[in-house]
Amino acid sequence: MNRIINRANKRISLGGAATLLVTTAMFGQILGFLRIKLINANFSPVGPQSTDAFFAAFKIPDFFFYTLAAGALGVAFIPVLADHLERGDRKGIWELTDSLLNFLAIIMTVVSVIIFVFAEPLIHYVVAPKLSPEQLHNAVMIMRLIALNPLLFTISGILTGTQQTFGRFFFYAIAPLTYNIAIIISIFVFRYNIGIVGLGIGALIGAFIQLFVAAMGLFGSGFKYRPKIRWKNPDFRLILRQLPPRSIDQGIDSLNSIVETNFARRLGEGNISYYENAYTLHTAPTLLIGTAISTAAFPRLTERLSQGRPDLFRRDFLYILRIMIWITAPVVIIGYFTRGYLARLIFTRDAPEIALIFGFLTLAIFFRTIYSLISRWFYAQKDTKTPLFVSLFAIGLNIFLAYTLSKPTAYGISGLAIAQSLVATSEVIILCTIMVIRDHKLLDRYFWGGCAKILSVSGFAVITAFTMISFLPLSISDHGFITLGSKLVMISGITLIVYVGLSSLFGLEEVRPILARMKRIVTRPIRV
Repeated sequence: MNRIINRANKRISLGGAATLLVTTAMFGQILGFLRIKLINANFSPVGPQSTDAFFAAFKIPDFFFYTLAAGALGVAFIPVLADHLERGDRKGIWELTDSLLNFLAIIMTVVSVIIFVFAEPLIHYVVAPKLSPEQLHNAVMIMRLIALNPLLFTISGILTGTQQTFGRFFFYAIAPLTYNIAIIISIFVFRYNIGIVGLGIGALIGAFIQLFVAAMGLFGSGFKYRPKIRWKNPDFRLILRQLPPRSIDQGIDSLNSIVETNFARRLGEGNISYYENAYTLHTAPTLLIGTAISTAAFPRLTERLSQGRPDLFRRDFLYILRIMIWITAPVVIIGYFTRGYLARLIFTRDAPEIALIFGFLTLAIFFRTIYSLISRWFYAQKDTKTPLFVSLFAIGLNIFLAYTLSKPTAYGISGLAIAQSLVATSEVIILCTIMVIRDHKLLDRYFWGGCAKILSVSGFAVITAFTMISFLPLSISDHGFITLGSKLVMISGITLIVYVGLSSLFGLEEVRPILARMKRIVTRPIRV
C-alpha cells in the first residue's frame, strides 16, 4: 500500500500533470452528468420526493465554501507556499499549512453549526420559498446532513493544495471523483426506503471519503499536524489580506445561483430541477474548454510580461483567444440545435423546459468561455480589482434582469437563462473595452480578419446542423443512451467535419495543428 502511495506521490512533469488533470476533469464531468441523470431517473421534479429539495439544499453550503475557502486556496495559499519551496523552507510550508487549516477549520465549524441550526429558515426564506411541507422537510434534512461538507471540503482543499506545491497531483485529481461516486451509489441504496434524503447521506459520506483520499496524498511528505495558528507569521497575514477580494469574486457565482434558485421556485414546482439540469449542460463545455485552455495558457502569459515583452504577450494572448473562439463556436452551434436531444438524454423523460432553458444558455457558453481567458489578461498584469468590480456590476445586473425577465408575464423560467446570457455578454464587452483602452494595439486587423473567417465558417456549420436535425429529427419514441447518443454523434460529427474542412479551405491557422496531427496518425507506419 505504501509503495502505491509513494509512487502516486512522485513529482510528475508539467505535461503529465496537465494530461492527468484534463483526463480527470473530463471524467468528473461525465460522473456529474451521470449523477444528475440517475437522480432524474429515480426521483421526480414534482411531488413529495421532488428533486427541487435536493438541488436547493446544496446552495447555502456551496456558497460558504466558495466564498470563505476557495479564494484562499486558489489564489492566496498556493503561491505563498511556492515561494517557501523555492527557498527550500519546508518548515515554513508546514507552519503555513497548519495555520491556515486551523484558522479556516474554526470558521467552517461555526458555519456548519449555523447551517445546521438555521437550515429551515434558510431554505424557506432565502433559497426556495413555497416548498410543500414534505419538500421543505426533505430539503432541511439534506442541508443538515451536508452541513459539515464546507468544513470537510476546506480541509481537503488545503491538504491537496499543499501537495500541488510539491508537484503531486494524483490524489488532488482523483479525490473529487469519489464524491460523485458516493452520491451515485446512494441513489440505489436509499431510493426505495428513505428516498431523496438518502442522497444527503451519500453526499456526506462522499465528503469524508474525499478527505480521506486527500489525506493519503500526504504520506511520505513529512507533514505533521500541529493545532496552532501562527498569527505573527508575515506570510500568513499576507494570505489573510489577499483573501477578501478573491473570496468576493468566488462567491458571486454562488450568490447568483441562490438568487436564481429563489426565482425559479417562485415560478412553480419543478422549475429548480429544470433550471439546474440545463445549467449543468451549459457548464460542462465552459469548464472543459474555457478553464482548461486559459489555465494552461496563464503561465506563458505571465512569463512574457516577466520577460519585459508586452509584444509577445499580446501576440500569444490573441492567438489563444482566436483558438478559443474557433473551438467554442461549433460547440455552441451543436448545443443549440441538439438542445432537445441533450435535454432528454440528461432528464431521461421528455423535458421541453430544459431544452428551452438550455437554448437560451448557449450564448452564455460562448461568452463565459471567452471570459475565462480575458479575465486572465488582467490577472497576468496583477490586476485583480478590475475583474472583481466588473463581476460586482454583473451580479447586480443579473439580479435585476432575472427578476424582470422571469416574471410570469415575461419569459418565466427561461428569463433566468436570458439574463445569464445577457450578463455574460456584457461582462466580456466591458472587459474588452477596458483592454483596448489600455492597449490600443491589442485587437488588430489580423485578429478581426480571423474572427470574420470564423464567423463565415460558423454560418456553414449552422446550415449543416440544421440540415442534419432535419434528417435525424427527435421523435417521441427516441429514448435511451444508444438511440439519442447515436443521433447526437451523427449530427455533431458531420457538423464538425464541415466546420474543420471549411476552416482549412478558408486558411484559418487554428485548424493546422489538428490537420497535422491527423496526417501523422494516418501516415504513421504500422509495425508488424
